[in-house]
Amino acid sequence: MSLHQASIIGISELKPQRSTVGQTTLDFISSAVIQAVADAGLEKDAVDGLLVGPQVGETPQHVPATVAEYLGIQPRMSNVVDLGGASGAGMVWRAAAAIAAGMCDTVVCVLANVREADPPRSPNRNPIREFDVPFGASGANISYALPMQRHMDEFGSTPEQFARIAAIARQNAQLNPNAIFYGKPATTQDILASPLIASPLHLYEIVMPVAGGAAVVVTNKRRARGLRHPPVHLLGAGEKVTHRAISQAPSLTSGPLKAAMEHAFRQSGLRAADMSLLSLYDCYTIMVALTLEDAGLCAPGQFGPWMDEHCFDHLGDHPLNTHGGQLACGQADLAGGMGHIIEAVRQLRHAAGPRQIPNAESALITGNGATVSEAVALVLGADS
Repeated sequence: MSLHQASIIGISELKPQRSTVGQTTLDFISSAVIQAVADAGLEKDAVDGLLVGPQVGETPQHVPATVAEYLGIQPRMSNVVDLGGASGAGMVWRAAAAIAAGMCDTVVCVLANVREADPPRSPNRNPIREFDVPFGASGANISYALPMQRHMDEFGSTPEQFARIAAIARQNAQLNPNAIFYGKPATTQDILASPLIASPLHLYEIVMPVAGGAAVVVTNKRRARGLRHPPVHLLGAGEKVTHRAISQAPSLTSGPLKAAMEHAFRQSGLRAADMSLLSLYDCYTIMVALTLEDAGLCAPGQFGPWMDEHCFDHLGDHPLNTHGGQLACGQADLAGGMGHIIEAVRQLRHAAGPRQIPNAESALITGNGATVSEAVALVLGADS
């Protein structure tokens, strides 16, 4: 992968000001991006990569999604670069690396800052404050209940079908002593009997926040040989960001993981049906349902009947979150998503103990941010 194939084709610089009044970081970011894209002679739809700094006063997290939504773009690669005064230079080589890796074609790198004691945070500068929070869609539970309700209304899916996803997670967790619900299996009826938190979501369909951490080490294939464990190889990757606020989602019954998984499968030359393990992000049961459908394993709206025909433990035909997933292991904030990678590596090393998938060769890992908004898919393969 060479970084020498990338070129800078557009620039912009806003006039420096000693202080600002009534302007936000998003204002400055959008002005800088618009001018740089115009300088490149492009339309904004040509931009499919976004790198932004961490200092965006209008949002404490989900920064790339908030900026992308404000700009009206849907990048296939996005990230925050937080290197202080080296952030600009750091963005350029990361953009080149993403292009060389085939993750995107055209990246906009943007940094901006306002100078005001109390910068405005007007709702009309951020859709989530104008269209979501004032109407009660505050927090993840309410936001994820909306696509679940829409799925039920549009396709006739049932509470029992969603609850089964959580029951499967609980059952798989009984082979993982590290899971928060180890020793505490739950049936579909147990899930439905748990308190209703945000209709139609029940308590046991929602991740439990816990403390924890996770890490992975990545190196090149040459150095990976002959180390302590057999290497696990990255075969494909895909990324897509479509929105931040659920009110701005292009669809409530399909998400950006569809495009991310398609790209990852295309790079790997494999399909969802080929996967030895489905290690799917499962903050809520609706997230798993949408991912199964968007992966092409079943038709839109048909995850329930499809799941009735298959088995999802480590000996089944479609092993799913064999460690129990976040629904049964708990969600250690962002480390919860990393746990799906850890389990895939264990399975592909053939080191998963009593829950080992026989002859595991490949795994699909998905990551999800905000509300079915920020998506990453990976296809990993065992060493041959």
